[in-house]
Amino acid sequence: MTAIQLSPAQRKEKRAEAHHLSPVVMIGSDGLTPAVAKETDAALNAHGLIKIRVFSDERATREAIFTSLANELSAAAIQHIGKLLVLWRPMPEKEKIEREGRGAGPRTVKILKFSKSGNHRAQVKKITVMGNMRIAAGGELKRAKKRVTSVKKSSQQP
Repeated sequence: MTAIQLSPAQRKEKRAEAHHLSPVVMIGSDGLTPAVAKETDAALNAHGLIKIRVFSDERATREAIFTSLANELSAAAIQHIGKLLVLWRPMPEKEKIEREGRGAGPRTVKILKFSKSGNHRAQVKKITVMGNMRIAAGGELKRAKKRVTSVKKSSQQP
């Protein structure tokens, strides 16, 4: 696999995004092992843009690790500054699982009740509305009733 090539403007943008990130992968004295490559791949899948800290004092070793990770994982080599390496790879699309029979979740709603005389403030009430409820005109909560099927129809169904 080959590394992703980015324009200088794109690399600059990714460097700015990576500035506040903490290193996710640490490479110790053993250097680049298959386990480190696997963890780096998992981190790229989860985050897309990651920082890697290499605990080696030799610059040539760090550069070799940087280029080999970028080529091996088909990622873009964004930045190598000191002992920090920044890699980027577009995140894979996650599959959206459709679940049937799933309604809306609970939500918090503010209800304002104005006073009958215009001299007082409006009363604010926070109400949690569940998925099977609705708010009526007077600010009351009403639950959806289960639909009643006739006895005749339920006996005919196998």
